[in-house]
Formats: sequence, structure tokens, C-alpha cells
Amino acid sequence: MTDPGLPDDILACLFDLDGVVTKTAVVHAAAWKEMFDAFLRERDGDAFRPFTDADYDEYVDGRPRADGVRTFLASRGIGLPDGEPGDPPDARTVHGLGNRKNELLLERIRTDGVEAYDGTLRYLAAVRARGLRTAIVSSSANCRDVLRSIGAEDLFDVRIDGVVAAERGLPGKPKPDTFLAAAADLGVEPSRAAVFEDALAGMDAGRAGNFGYVVGVDRVGQADALYAHGADRVVTDLAELGDDK
Repeated sequence: MTDPGLPDDILACLFDLDGVVTKTAVVHAAAWKEMFDAFLRERDGDAFRPFTDADYDEYVDGRPRADGVRTFLASRGIGLPDGEPGDPPDARTVHGLGNRKNELLLERIRTDGVEAYDGTLRYLAAVRARGLRTAIVSSSANCRDVLRSIGAEDLFDVRIDGVVAAERGLPGKPKPDTFLAAAADLGVEPSRAAVFEDALAGMDAGRAGNFGYVVGVDRVGQADALYAHGADRVVTDLAELGDDK
């Protein structure tokens, strides 16, 4: 690749994990739906209103787990106590529901494995070969294990994930703090960094952080929404960027 398809002054690339590097966004969505539908059915009976793809995009995708639970429940006028991060997955608390979702997610990953997007891996290798620095920025607490499972941990100079965010007290997307931390750890000003995201919350974070370039990765046909939330460019695969077609 002689041209990564980015402004010339970009020095670093900050990548989301699920839906950008790995094909786990659909697995996350399925786990969220299974968890929320079971909760809503138990709460409201057969007349419950199911969790939808639109709910996932608007209230959950890209957010830290507990924030996703709170935001979706608030959209339905449901209040639950936060509880504690270590709550069991059958607890009727925000953290309990989040831990149930994570349990379902890990079951699906153990059963089906994790796949990477080849176009992203090629793009990562190419930008690193050009001297750009790279970071993974994910709300997932399973980020390191997922990267190791696809042999991609060494493609990133910095990792800011759910574990690191909790240790540092960083709020998650749509706030820009995790992306800003990644840029700081790389020693790069936000205006010299590009954000790669598939979630609307990630677009909001890129815009709020005043990053130099924001690439929306459209895996589900939401290009217009990605642009509306701040993308400078939208692609269906990172192989479309630059001249590595």
C-alpha cells in the first residue's frame, strides 16, 4: 500500500474491535437480544416487546456493558438497581444483566470461535509498515483474549479496553475518553489520529474528541447514520481505503 486513504498529517490509527477487526458484532447483538428478551418476557409475560436491531444500534452498540443495559432499560422506562460488578448473572440488577449477556457471549464464542476481517488485518499490516502507530479501543473486557485468539495482539502498540478503562476510571463511548487515552498513550495529538468504528456511539466519540479523521465501517447497511453521527468517510471494508483494493 502506497496510500492508506487518510489525510497526510495522520500519524496514528485507533481501531474498535467488534465489527471492525473481528466479526463479533453480530454475536454481541445476538447475546444482547437473548438476554434482554428473557428478562422482558419474565417481567412482562407473553405481551413483552422484544429487543430489536434498532434498539441494539441506538442504545447498546459500542457502549460499555453496564451503560448499554442502563440506556436500553431507560428507553423502556425500566429502572433497576446498579448492583455490583461481580453480581451473579441471575441477579436483577444492571450488572447482573450485563454479566448474563457476557456469559451468553462467551458461550457463543466458545462454540463458534472468532473470525477476523481479512481486509482489516491487511490494512493494519500496511499502515504499520508505513510507520503509523496503532491502538485497539474497545469497551469489551474480553478484548485481549479475542485478539490472541486471532493472532492479532502484536498488530497494536496500545490497548485501551474495558479492563483498562475500569482501572483508569475512563467513561466509555459515546464519550471520547477511551480514544483520547489511546492517542495519549501513543504520544499523538487527537488531530493527528484517525478513528475506525462501526458503532454510532463510536462515531459520536470520534466527533466529540475532535479526531483528525473518522472512518465509519458499515457492516449492516447504516452508512447514512454513520455519516450523520460524524464519519468523514464510510466504507464497507477497510480494503476499500487507499490503493490496496
